[in-house]
Amino acid sequence: MSPDISRAGGKSRVLVVDDENEIRRFLRIGLEAYGYEVIEARSGETALQQSVTGAPQIMILDLGLPDMEGHEVVRQLRQWSQIPVIVLSVRSGVDDKILALDAGANDYVVKPFDIRELLARLRAQLRDHTDEPDEATFEARGLKLDFAARTVTIDGLPVQLTKKEYELLALLARHAGRVVTHTQILEKLWGSAHSEAKQYLRVYVGQLREKLKDSSAKPRFIVTVPGVGYRFVE
Repeated sequence: MSPDISRAGGKSRVLVVDDENEIRRFLRIGLEAYGYEVIEARSGETALQQSVTGAPQIMILDLGLPDMEGHEVVRQLRQWSQIPVIVLSVRSGVDDKILALDAGANDYVVKPFDIRELLARLRAQLRDHTDEPDEATFEARGLKLDFAARTVTIDGLPVQLTKKEYELLALLARHAGRVVTHTQILEKLWGSAHSEAKQYLRVYVGQLREKLKDSSAKPRFIVTVPGVGYRFVE
């Protein structure tokens, strides 16, 4: 006898991201049959927008999207959200799985798939995930980050940052009040091969401070913890 899973979904909202209409339709029918609410996206950009405006509890994500790779969607999503992501892809290679999981995906299912297995994995992720909502924006001392739009303003004025400068600022902001070590920053932004490149990091912090009109002597935003790392002021 198959397990009774009709109650497991409740009204959890699932964001299904796939550019194939047939797959989205199949998943919608299957998920709604077990009590889930489904919202959809067919591109990476729309998925990132829906992850904020649609407030899903979990995402099912294809890798081959028309505007960006699925692992890039996960990487950007992780700038502001820790909702579980289950990759659902025809790609079965180990390298594809590693890339997706290293980007921040929680699980990986290969197409073709059994809907019962997917539902079991979905339930497992929802059980393990906190119900505490993620913040889509961060504000402190006149600084505002919109994690979905990847924009930064100070006192209402836009600040133009490079991709890495933005990622550095977002990482520190997401850990405001806590020290983020040199190694943690370097491995998160540049990979483990650069975990000892502290001088490289100092250059980026200096550039970021200059654009934020911040001072290392009297920091408004970023505090240096000598020999350890950096801390964003709460």
